[in-house]
Amino acid sequence: MTANEPLPYERVLLKLSGEALAGDSGMGIDPDKTAYIAQRVHEVYELGIQVAIVIGGGNLWRGEPAAKLGMDRSTADHMGMIATVMNGLALQDAIERLGIVTRVQTAVEMNSIAEPYIRLRAIRHLEKGRVVILSGGIGSPYFTTDSAAALRASEIHADVIVKATKVDGVYSADPVEHPRASRFSRLSYQEVLDQQLRVMDTTAFTLCQENMMPIIVLDFWNPTDLVAALRGDVSIGTLISELPGRQPSLPM
Repeated sequence: MTANEPLPYERVLLKLSGEALAGDSGMGIDPDKTAYIAQRVHEVYELGIQVAIVIGGGNLWRGEPAAKLGMDRSTADHMGMIATVMNGLALQDAIERLGIVTRVQTAVEMNSIAEPYIRLRAIRHLEKGRVVILSGGIGSPYFTTDSAAALRASEIHADVIVKATKVDGVYSADPVEHPRASRFSRLSYQEVLDQQLRVMDTTAFTLCQENMMPIIVLDFWNPTDLVAALRGDVSIGTLISELPGRQPSLPM
């Protein structure tokens, strides 16, 4: 697209895993990784795109494994929700150091450190040019942050969910185990289901399908891919929407 053409997206929801903040150990909050994420957000913000973020908490706590070891699942999941708030505050600090006003909202009330999640307030923040970090999941156990991303994106009328991964899109098979696997440039929701491609958990993906919420899966760690995809470069990542995609051949 040329510089004068309108951008295809005005409001995006960026879904990050908690591990995106972690260092080499996969745990904790790494300042360098946090600064990298903030820089990518800054670049999107500079395009004039409104940015909301949902981040996981797996770098600090994982509820499901704890539950399998005997912890009450609701307790374990609530601890995970708190972990997402901690990540949200760390990310807020990094983004604000780049000069962007940022708000953390949480579905688990912590009034002294973050705003409660209120849909219309979140939308108003976005309209005023603030980045909004939506933490605390959906406030209920048994739901992943993928589900939170799908729900919040629909509620705030985002144009697309960007799922940040370490892989440059959705493949016909695991590209590590199958080097000849092909990357899809575009898929329909039904094609994802028919081919049992794992994009999000079933609840989250169904919510996106029912609300016709597009999903872009891309390599967040390639520093140019996020901006390129949001500027409409169809060669970046995989776009999942209601329209049918192009089927690559399956690996032998």
